[in-house]
Amino acid sequence: MSEAEIVRVRAEHVEQLLPLMQTYCAFYQASPSDAALRGLAEALLADPERAGIQLLARDQDGTALGFATIFWTFSTLSAAPIGLMNDLYVAPVARGMGIGRALIDACAAECARRGVSGLEWYTAPSNAQAQSVYDGTGATRSEWVNYYLPVS
Repeated sequence: MSEAEIVRVRAEHVEQLLPLMQTYCAFYQASPSDAALRGLAEALLADPERAGIQLLARDQDGTALGFATIFWTFSTLSAAPIGLMNDLYVAPVARGMGIGRALIDACAAECARRGVSGLEWYTAPSNAQAQSVYDGTGATRSEWVNYYLPVS
């Protein structure tokens, strides 16, 4: 397991968080502006009880190694509130050190503290490296296919 410290993102962490968010977006061939990513982080900081939270993994020197974003939402199929881990990213230099699993465990703990029924997430079908981590968590793999419809 990693020696990383997992913390809830606070305003003073945003500058460390942004490069990780940018690299995560680039991995998925998305390119939101720096201002938009900052706006997302700030929106979560402004309303963590209704919107969601971000977690940051840092080494002993305080270097950011990875992050996760949880949005609070609902599942009709379980008729209950859930946490949606919309993002999970570990910097390449820190992969294989247990950081991803530590972030998932921290997300699950945040969900338990909140009293939601579960934690849900998605990944690209081609992201085999992430799936190997996810398959070891005890989570159930879904057969759902995700769609996205732009509306603006």
